[in-house]
Amino acid sequence: MALLMTGCASTSPSSPAPSVAPTEVPTANTPSEAPGSSSQAAASASPGAGQTDTEWGRIWDTVPAGFPRFPGSNPADDAAAEPVSARFAVPGRDPQAIATWMQGALEQAHLSTVGLNGPAEDGSFVLDSAGDGTCRVQTTIAPLGDMTFISVLYGSDCPATQM
Repeated sequence: MALLMTGCASTSPSSPAPSVAPTEVPTANTPSEAPGSSSQAAASASPGAGQTDTEWGRIWDTVPAGFPRFPGSNPADDAAAEPVSARFAVPGRDPQAIATWMQGALEQAHLSTVGLNGPAEDGSFVLDSAGDGTCRVQTTIAPLGDMTFISVLYGSDCPATQM
Protein backbone atom coordinates (compact mmCIF):
# COMPACT_ATOMS: atom_id res chain seq x y z
CA MET A 1 0.00 0.00 0.00
CA ALA A 2 2.83 2.43 0.88
CA LEU A 3 4.52 1.65 -2.44
CA LEU A 4 1.29 2.41 -4.30
CA MET A 5 0.90 5.77 -2.55
CA THR A 6 4.55 6.65 -3.22
CA GLY A 7 4.02 5.99 -6.92
CA CYS A 8 0.97 8.28 -7.00
CA ALA A 9 2.75 11.04 -5.11
CA SER A 10 5.57 11.18 -7.62
CA THR A 11 3.44 12.65 -10.41
CA SER A 12 4.15 16.24 -11.32
CA PRO A 13 1.31 18.69 -10.63
CA SER A 14 2.27 20.95 -13.48
CA SER A 15 1.92 20.25 -17.16
CA PRO A 16 4.66 21.05 -19.66
CA ALA A 17 4.37 24.23 -21.67
CA PRO A 18 3.18 23.83 -25.25
CA SER A 19 5.98 23.22 -27.70
CA VAL A 20 6.08 24.17 -31.35
CA ALA A 21 7.26 21.66 -33.91
CA PRO A 22 7.78 23.25 -37.32
CA THR A 23 6.15 21.29 -40.09
CA GLU A 24 5.84 22.12 -43.76
CA VAL A 25 2.18 22.52 -44.74
CA PRO A 26 0.90 22.61 -48.31
CA THR A 27 -0.67 25.88 -49.39
CA ALA A 28 -4.41 26.29 -49.57
CA ASN A 29 -4.15 27.04 -53.32
CA THR A 30 -3.98 23.50 -54.58
CA PRO A 31 -4.49 22.58 -58.24
CA SER A 32 -7.88 21.05 -57.34
CA GLU A 33 -9.16 24.41 -56.05
CA ALA A 34 -11.61 25.98 -58.47
CA PRO A 35 -10.48 29.27 -60.03
CA GLY A 36 -12.23 32.22 -58.46
CA SER A 37 -13.41 30.23 -55.44
CA SER A 38 -13.57 32.20 -52.23
CA SER A 39 -12.67 31.12 -48.75
CA GLN A 40 -14.53 32.07 -45.60
CA ALA A 41 -11.59 31.15 -43.39
CA ALA A 42 -9.47 34.00 -42.11
CA ALA A 43 -6.63 31.70 -41.20
CA SER A 44 -5.46 29.18 -43.74
CA ALA A 45 -2.64 26.72 -44.05
CA SER A 46 0.43 28.25 -45.60
CA PRO A 47 4.01 27.17 -46.32
CA GLY A 48 5.95 26.99 -43.10
CA ALA A 49 2.85 26.77 -40.91
CA GLY A 50 3.55 24.51 -37.99
CA GLN A 51 1.99 22.36 -35.38
CA THR A 52 1.77 22.82 -31.63
CA ASP A 53 1.44 20.29 -28.82
CA THR A 54 -1.42 21.13 -26.43
CA GLU A 55 -3.07 19.37 -23.51
CA TRP A 56 -5.79 18.30 -25.99
CA GLY A 57 -3.22 16.90 -28.43
CA ARG A 58 -1.14 18.06 -31.39
CA ILE A 59 -2.87 20.72 -33.54
CA TRP A 60 -2.20 22.64 -36.71
CA ASP A 61 -1.37 26.29 -36.00
CA THR A 62 -3.99 27.32 -38.58
CA VAL A 63 -7.18 25.93 -40.07
CA PRO A 64 -7.38 25.18 -43.80
CA ALA A 65 -9.04 27.45 -46.32
CA GLY A 66 -12.68 26.49 -46.44
CA PHE A 67 -12.96 25.76 -42.72
CA PRO A 68 -16.48 26.85 -41.68
CA ARG A 69 -16.60 30.33 -40.20
CA PHE A 70 -19.68 31.70 -38.44
CA PRO A 71 -21.21 34.65 -40.35
CA GLY A 72 -20.20 38.00 -38.85
CA SER A 73 -17.23 36.59 -36.95
CA ASN A 74 -13.82 38.26 -36.99
CA PRO A 75 -10.36 36.86 -36.24
CA ALA A 76 -9.51 37.18 -32.53
CA ASP A 77 -5.90 36.03 -32.43
CA ASP A 78 -5.12 37.97 -29.26
CA ALA A 79 -8.17 36.88 -27.23
CA ALA A 80 -6.36 34.27 -25.08
CA ALA A 81 -2.92 32.88 -24.41
CA GLU A 82 -3.70 29.19 -25.04
CA PRO A 83 -2.60 27.84 -28.42
CA VAL A 84 -5.40 27.25 -30.93
CA SER A 85 -5.67 26.67 -34.65
CA ALA A 86 -8.13 29.57 -35.00
CA ARG A 87 -10.04 31.95 -32.77
CA PHE A 88 -12.94 34.14 -33.84
CA ALA A 89 -15.06 36.76 -32.06
CA VAL A 90 -18.78 37.18 -32.69
CA PRO A 91 -20.66 40.26 -31.45
CA GLY A 92 -23.47 39.23 -29.10
CA ARG A 93 -24.16 36.41 -26.68
CA ASP A 94 -25.87 33.42 -28.26
CA PRO A 95 -23.41 30.53 -27.89
CA GLN A 96 -26.09 27.86 -28.32
CA ALA A 97 -27.14 29.20 -31.73
CA ILE A 98 -23.48 29.47 -32.78
CA ALA A 99 -22.76 25.91 -31.56
CA THR A 100 -25.74 24.58 -33.52
CA TRP A 101 -24.64 26.45 -36.65
CA MET A 102 -21.03 25.22 -36.28
CA GLN A 103 -22.23 21.64 -35.83
CA GLY A 104 -24.21 21.77 -39.09
CA ALA A 105 -21.40 23.51 -40.99
CA LEU A 106 -18.77 21.01 -39.81
CA GLU A 107 -21.04 18.10 -40.74
CA GLN A 108 -21.43 19.60 -44.23
CA ALA A 109 -17.60 19.72 -44.34
CA HIS A 110 -17.58 15.93 -43.67
CA LEU A 111 -16.71 16.16 -39.97
CA SER A 112 -19.19 14.06 -38.02
CA THR A 113 -20.33 15.11 -34.56
CA VAL A 114 -18.88 13.02 -31.74
CA GLY A 115 -20.49 15.15 -29.05
CA LEU A 116 -21.96 18.56 -28.28
CA ASN A 117 -21.72 19.45 -24.61
CA GLY A 118 -23.17 22.46 -22.88
CA PRO A 119 -24.08 24.81 -21.67
CA ALA A 120 -21.39 24.72 -18.98
CA GLU A 121 -21.63 26.99 -15.94
CA ASP A 122 -20.00 29.81 -17.91
CA GLY A 123 -22.48 29.36 -20.78
CA SER A 124 -19.93 27.71 -23.09
CA PHE A 125 -20.42 24.77 -25.45
CA VAL A 126 -17.83 22.25 -26.65
CA LEU A 127 -18.33 20.56 -30.01
CA ASP A 128 -16.18 17.49 -30.71
CA SER A 129 -16.00 16.40 -34.35
CA ALA A 130 -14.19 13.67 -36.26
CA GLY A 131 -13.21 13.21 -39.88
CA ASP A 132 -11.61 10.40 -41.84
CA GLY A 133 -9.12 8.23 -39.98
CA THR A 134 -7.91 9.86 -36.79
CA CYS A 135 -8.82 13.46 -37.69
CA ARG A 136 -10.28 15.25 -34.63
CA VAL A 137 -11.52 18.81 -34.25
CA GLN A 138 -12.68 20.50 -31.06
CA THR A 139 -14.63 23.76 -31.25
CA THR A 140 -15.35 25.74 -28.09
CA ILE A 141 -17.98 28.47 -28.16
CA ALA A 142 -17.76 30.70 -25.07
CA PRO A 143 -19.56 33.95 -24.19
CA LEU A 144 -17.49 36.70 -22.58
CA GLY A 145 -18.95 40.14 -22.00
CA ASP A 146 -20.80 41.31 -25.10
CA MET A 147 -18.91 38.87 -27.35
CA THR A 148 -18.88 35.15 -28.03
CA PHE A 149 -15.55 33.53 -28.86
CA ILE A 150 -15.09 30.49 -31.10
CA SER A 151 -11.84 28.60 -30.51
CA VAL A 152 -10.83 25.75 -32.81
CA LEU A 153 -8.35 22.96 -32.12
CA TYR A 154 -7.73 21.41 -35.56
CA GLY A 155 -5.97 18.08 -35.02
CA SER A 156 -2.65 17.40 -36.71
CA ASP A 157 -4.10 14.21 -38.31
CA CYS A 158 -6.61 16.33 -40.25
CA PRO A 159 -5.90 17.54 -43.81
CA ALA A 160 -3.88 20.76 -43.96
CA THR A 161 -5.43 21.88 -47.25
CA GLN A 162 -8.83 23.15 -48.30
CA MET A 163 -11.83 21.31 -46.90
